[in-house]
Amino acid sequence: MASTVGAAARAPATGGKPSVLYLRRADDGLAAALRARYRVHSLYDSGAPLLAFLAASAAARGAGEPPRAAVVVGGGAIQVDAAFLDAAPCLRCVVTTAAGLDHVDLAECARRGVAVAGAGETFSTDVADHAVGLLLDVLRRVSAADRFVRRGLWPARGDYPLGSKLSGKRVGIIGLGSIGTLIARRLEAFACTISYHSRRAKDSATISYKYFPSVISLALESDVLVVACALNDQTRHIVNKEVLEALGKDGVIVNIARGGNVDEAALIRALKGGGIAGAGLDVFEMEPVVPAELLSMENVVLTAHEAVFTVESASDISDLMIGNLEAFFQGIDKKRPALEEVDDTDPTMRDLTPTVPMLIDLMHVMRMI
Repeated sequence: MASTVGAAARAPATGGKPSVLYLRRADDGLAAALRARYRVHSLYDSGAPLLAFLAASAAARGAGEPPRAAVVVGGGAIQVDAAFLDAAPCLRCVVTTAAGLDHVDLAECARRGVAVAGAGETFSTDVADHAVGLLLDVLRRVSAADRFVRRGLWPARGDYPLGSKLSGKRVGIIGLGSIGTLIARRLEAFACTISYHSRRAKDSATISYKYFPSVISLALESDVLVVACALNDQTRHIVNKEVLEALGKDGVIVNIARGGNVDEAALIRALKGGGIAGAGLDVFEMEPVVPAELLSMENVVLTAHEAVFTVESASDISDLMIGNLEAFFQGIDKKRPALEEVDDTDPTMRDLTPTVPMLIDLMHVMRMI
């Protein structure tokens, strides 16, 4: 099968290159790198709505052309669902820039034989760094103090109100996968006490942190909650009113996972009413719209879903995406570990990233239509 698929994938297509549907804004070096290798059909260059673009691209597909791949921006701007796949029947591979895959209907892709590749652990260290930065900022009020100085309030009002130290805090992590573990290791350097929640405990031989069977029990024993789990039906609003009440008036929330992991309305009420002390948020439920109430709060630090983005990670993800596309078009067999092997928590509580950023059951799904 491998030789047949490989030969088909390398067969000359219109223009001599296989086709890639490019569903990102073409403002980075990735687009140029793709065009050097493939015939790139760009959504944003076309000016068409998504489904119309997909349908037109499918209609224009040349006879004998190999199966197509799509490059999808992460973060939920584009949902790869049944409607998406209906409009692109020749699609056999989706490569996304995201670590989390909540914007991809994996079950529907599997049913239709569409391979999916995410960003894997490409962003893990960047996200962990950002989480610690948000936490430091909230506790020490760095951004708020910066605004205080810039507004000229220091001479008139004197010293800025005291913040709280990070050292020694009890930090509870929701989702102890690769990102959660990296966050924990960084916070150990601050002498923080680390604990975590998942559907089942990690192997105590490798993880010494205390395990809590519920988020509420974790919150009751934490000064800080860091959300680092995937978003799915089981983890949507995993931080809710009851969890925030358990965390208490001195508690802090940091969310670098997905906006839907936190009940945003309950969070706003808790912040406004003094139910918790502060929050550091990189993600929101209705991105890019951020609730006006959060914008006006001095005890909240906000960033624009940018935890994954650094100069270094941008280069790394470009290399990874091209590598996954090459694997698809050349018919390389890269077997993705079973989900249970990716993270030994329950699949519903897995970390944002799989352990190996490879195509899912590539040789099974790479077939001509």
